[in-house]
Amino acid sequence: MILLPVRVWGSCFVAAVWCMVSFCHAESVPTKGADVGKWTQDYDAAVKLAAEKKLPLLLNFTGSDWCGWCKLMDKQVFAQPEWQEYAAKSVVLVTLDFPNDKSIVPADYVARNEKLSETFGVQGYPTYVVLDSDGKTQIGQLGASKEATPKDFIEKFKTALKMSEGAIEAKATELGAEKGKAYKEAIAGYRAATKELKDWIATRPQRNEENNKKFESFKAAIAAAKEKMDSF
Repeated sequence: MILLPVRVWGSCFVAAVWCMVSFCHAESVPTKGADVGKWTQDYDAAVKLAAEKKLPLLLNFTGSDWCGWCKLMDKQVFAQPEWQEYAAKSVVLVTLDFPNDKSIVPADYVARNEKLSETFGVQGYPTYVVLDSDGKTQIGQLGASKEATPKDFIEKFKTALKMSEGAIEAKATELGAEKGKAYKEAIAGYRAATKELKDWIATRPQRNEENNKKFESFKAAIAAAKEKMDSF
């Protein structure tokens, strides 16, 4: 089960049915080795490759053969040429699968996947965790959307990359002392705004008019913080 923002909870059943009608299915993901821009289940190889290439990692926590939202994202984003062209030069991709068909995931990966899920606080599928090239530092977390497109997901991914300490320091140095300090403050504001929403969703708020308004308020705060961050 995926935990989603209030206003899209009601769409979960629709997404699942849409995927079944559209014959969505889990693609076969290699279990050994890693290549830039291609999904692999080999986490260790992916981490090693990311360090060598100095590229970020995208961890896809999924239920590939049963999760309607996961299949929706696979079809609307990851199977599209625009995403594949971007990923081929920019990111190392890892699938951490929790399928009903246990033959999909090698036995020696099952416990590892569970441990990584706990490490990154995954509460539903799909969850997309963005890691810095060191394979340890989490710099962002993304989710599913019924209206997701490659362009939209790439923009969100790039925003997450701005949160890496290396990127922040490089940008701050480029801006100079005064503007660099203001930029770091804007980054902190954006992080605080997104954390507030994440913490609120973790409380599993009921779907009602009051919480819908709260959700919109959180979104507005995040948008304002992002606009300020992007102004530099």
